[in-house]
Amino acid sequence: MSTDKKVTASLMTTLENGKEGFEKAAGLVESNDPAIAASFRRMAEQRSGFYDELQHIAKQYGDELEESGSVTAALHRGWMSLKDAASGSDSTGVLEAAEQGEAHAVKEYADALEMPELSADLRTAIARQHTAIKASHDEVRAMRESHAVKS
Repeated sequence: MSTDKKVTASLMTTLENGKEGFEKAAGLVESNDPAIAASFRRMAEQRSGFYDELQHIAKQYGDELEESGSVTAALHRGWMSLKDAASGSDSTGVLEAAEQGEAHAVKEYADALEMPELSADLRTAIARQHTAIKASHDEVRAMRESHAVKS
């Protein structure tokens, strides 16, 4: 398996996990914090777009990637579930879990960018997505900090 294919498959899993996590988080905070829910939905849509972009690049290179996740992916898909169970779905707990999920995504992207054998097009897309995901992480952190001050 090529480095591009391995990295793309791994990041697509990370993106799918984030999309599902943000969708679940939006549902959990909708009634109490509609603005946070709207931000989470926007981030879920962003992850979906990033996923599609990586899939398109892979297809250009002739890589066919499975769209169903692995066992590892299934374990990570519920990046909200442990925190949700512990927090009772309050906004602070959900924001903490989202921040942790985003920190994981930032690290996955940073690790991918360290791979020396990436093709130029893929590296460019990953670098751009990494910047956007870091911005989302910072936004989630700011929401969590702001929410903690209000509580």
